[in-house]
Amino acid sequence: MPVLNRWSDADAAAAVARYGAEGVSEDLALRTYSARLLGADPELVLHGGGNTSVKTRCTGLLGESIPVLCVKGSGWDLATIEPPGHPAVRLEPLQALRALKALSDEDMVAAQRRNLIDPAAPNPSVEALLHAFLPHKFVDHTHATALLALADQPDAAALCRELYGPRVALVPYVMPGFDLALAAARAYEEAAAAAAEQSIELEGMVLLQHGLFSFGATAQQSYGRMIALVRQAEERIQRARGAAGPSQPAPVPAPATPAAAVLPILRGALSRAAVAEAGASPSASAAPLLPRRWLQALRDTPLTRQLVDDPRLADWAQRGVATPDHVIRTKARPLVLPPLPATAEPAVLATWAAALERALAAYRADYKAYFSRQNARVGGGRQPLDPLPRLVAIPGLGLIGLGASAAAAAVAADLAEAWAQTLLAAEAVGRFQPVNEDDTFDMEYWSLEQAKLGKGREKPLARQVVLVTGGGGGIGAATARAFAAQGAELAVLDRDGAAAAATAAACGKKALGIACDVTDAAQVRRAMERVCLHFGGLDIVVSNAGAAWTGAMADLADEALRDCFELNFFSHQQVAQAALAVFRAQNGWRRTDLAGDAPRLGGQLLFNVSKQALNPGPNFGAYGIAKAALLALMRQYALEAGEEGVRANAINADRIRSGLLDEVMIKQRSSARGVSEDVYMAGNLLGEEVRAADVADAFVALAQLGRTTGAVLTVDGGNVAAMVR
Repeated sequence: MPVLNRWSDADAAAAVARYGAEGVSEDLALRTYSARLLGADPELVLHGGGNTSVKTRCTGLLGESIPVLCVKGSGWDLATIEPPGHPAVRLEPLQALRALKALSDEDMVAAQRRNLIDPAAPNPSVEALLHAFLPHKFVDHTHATALLALADQPDAAALCRELYGPRVALVPYVMPGFDLALAAARAYEEAAAAAAEQSIELEGMVLLQHGLFSFGATAQQSYGRMIALVRQAEERIQRARGAAGPSQPAPVPAPATPAAAVLPILRGALSRAAVAEAGASPSASAAPLLPRRWLQALRDTPLTRQLVDDPRLADWAQRGVATPDHVIRTKARPLVLPPLPATAEPAVLATWAAALERALAAYRADYKAYFSRQNARVGGGRQPLDPLPRLVAIPGLGLIGLGASAAAAAVAADLAEAWAQTLLAAEAVGRFQPVNEDDTFDMEYWSLEQAKLGKGREKPLARQVVLVTGGGGGIGAATARAFAAQGAELAVLDRDGAAAAATAAACGKKALGIACDVTDAAQVRRAMERVCLHFGGLDIVVSNAGAAWTGAMADLADEALRDCFELNFFSHQQVAQAALAVFRAQNGWRRTDLAGDAPRLGGQLLFNVSKQALNPGPNFGAYGIAKAALLALMRQYALEAGEEGVRANAINADRIRSGLLDEVMIKQRSSARGVSEDVYMAGNLLGEEVRAADVADAFVALAQLGRTTGAVLTVDGGNVAAMVR
């Protein structure tokens, strides 16, 4: 889709008024407004890429007027940036640094921090000096897809000069930092002088194999120039495509093998590779860098299929990233797997899975060889990153982003799509030729880029995919939120789709809400497929959905008893069966053929049983008998699936306010016993009401007991008759 000039005078004025009411200057308000316009267009900026600035003035403590550069700060995304995202740095000390012949990255960062007006502000962009050395008030920088298709060419300089004439400066590739700032300043001044001789004003600057700058006296002028320059690049690509047709590829056939059957196999292979790498490391400290669980984000669009289904894929995959800073999230190249098998028959999938394992082993070996030769080139001293891929290309399916979380996997997948779009456009023009291996390594192992990834400690259940049934109700919703709070990725199932969606929304942007009647086996299978498509696999199931049927057994209709068993027993069996199929796929087809004694990824089945299974009550026979059968089912799974690394445990809860025990029933029960509702709900040894959150915490605790299976954890405040004997 072509980029559009989305500037609105009315919206710009509204931004000035809104931010002005908060004490923000007009310059910074307009800077924020136009930066967000750039960030909102994925054809220009993706996931923290690009940077923007404005040269303005602020007032010091003594009332003095200070020239400052307000430049994008580390950690801010242009799509959502606010005024604090452009920290103010004293401009004159930055410009004075141009007199130096060299400046280390560490000294550059220190100099920028020393000159922050607010010492608590984030680090200014690593390209702050480039912005400071340019004379224009407003400066914009993007990694526009269309521009990169031209800038990543063997003859990029000639191509860009032919397209833009003297209106842009051209800068050969230099790694970001002080050296690039100097090179860009020199190129700008030479180009500006040449343009002035022709009475032409310089509008932009192309950093070959990197990105595009525009600048101007106003935010609108700089933004408008950016859009115009990118539009020219898009038109040049369209001319090159000519009779080849529109840029959007034609629809492609559906994959021969469902993606939901493939992604768990890939997830398990990555797990085994991570364990093998950690075990092969001479230092135990390397193990934390190689987590076993990876989230996946599949992009099976016509664009990605056009790339992965092309016979040139193996060659293209070796070329490199569209712009160098993508390497820290995608690595330099994807893992290319064999084409999808023609069917999902187990024997056929097993053969494909074996080929996957071999391709992954070769990728790891190639990455380690790449690191070894490049580390030697720079004189040693670098610590190797893990050799696992962050992108996977599967002919017949698409591109898959991998990450420590669903959000990180989506970022990798977004960058993969941008890479595919850039590469295909570049090939239409000539040849896709981004930065070479040396420059790629320097960026991948550049300390200032690595800092962007963050080194925060992961939460206990990070990387785990958790499915909760009955997630729209009190216990289910509390359980989903409790797992999310511990870092897990959530899939929430409920017969009420709106309730499932509401719970999912409370669990994070990537949480999945699915309408599913768990008594319908077909719906359960479809829901499990959606979970695998969304996350790549599954780790923990909280089988929670249930409801009570009342009445004396002697008077209970067969239909009511059967309905009770459908929900309180058979639905749990259907969910467990579907989950176990995913766990087995992750463990590996014919695992002994593929990975010998490699550890299994396993999985967990957690069931919400009830005190009725142990301490039946009058007129609750149908419910209690079904729950007793569920307790037996849990134990059977613990017995039969333990050797596969699958743990099965249960929670025994009582008197929890929920859809099962609603306010009407609480009133009836308390009235029948001649006590208040509060006394009834606290009728246990501790004398405290047990809440849904208490049950949720118990599920989370069980999930983290790695050597516990076949257990029942009681959460009822103390009930002697329901104690497990």
